[in-house]
Amino acid sequence: MPKHPDTSRQQADVSVRSLLPAGGPIEVANLVDGLGLSDLAGASEDTRPYLVLNMVSTADGRATLSGRSGAIGDSADRALFHGLRTVVDAVMAGAGTVRTEGYRRLVREPSARALRAKRGLAEEPLACIVSGRLALDGQVPLLADPQARVAILTASQASLPPGCQAQVEYVRCVREGRLDLAAALRELRERLGVRTVLCEGGPHLNANLLAASLVDELFLSLAPTLAGGDATSESLRIVTGRDLDPPVAMELIGAHEHHSHLFLRYRVR
Repeated sequence: MPKHPDTSRQQADVSVRSLLPAGGPIEVANLVDGLGLSDLAGASEDTRPYLVLNMVSTADGRATLSGRSGAIGDSADRALFHGLRTVVDAVMAGAGTVRTEGYRRLVREPSARALRAKRGLAEEPLACIVSGRLALDGQVPLLADPQARVAILTASQASLPPGCQAQVEYVRCVREGRLDLAAALRELRERLGVRTVLCEGGPHLNANLLAASLVDELFLSLAPTLAGGDATSESLRIVTGRDLDPPVAMELIGAHEHHSHLFLRYRVR
């Protein structure tokens, strides 16, 4: 999913057309309000947080153009991107995505922070960075911000370099020498009180989460664009890496449209 500039003030001005369930226009802000992610987390018997993936793709499956994803979406995609950040406890991304997309503070607009507080959430979601080897430095804008709240999910016993100014918690969960994502998510819930997680990629992290049966929903913004190209690091799909065996089945539970862009909500079975 693209790293968009903060457009949360404009969310109320963007409407999409409801296809499933059938209906008329609905503002993105109201669409996000009606998702009920906190209720779904409360009803779940899992000891881990309720986790949703949010990704954008061209019609032929490309998740990036020239190595980044920002050029794929439209104004409704940007509004949804920021809107989803206002209804979850934590936002997760892989270290590569954080570096490439230049992640900063997750919710910077005062009105969006106030909206989160009104919903009973912290003013800003916890930023969760997945880095098995802790391949990060303080030059990432998010980590250089002393007001940022960050959790590092890693198998490494190392710590971030001195240049890091963010408020950092480490979630160190190792299994057979690698990061144990399932255990790390359980610790996020038990130790840090995280009930809902929005994962913004990248594709390798998505694959690992799906392979471990840790994903509850997928939000997919599908752009009316064909990009072509071969499957390389410059033209990733939304899930990249080893084959999912068996393939992950999903159920379409929502669909909306804006200027031929489709916004699809799937429940992962």
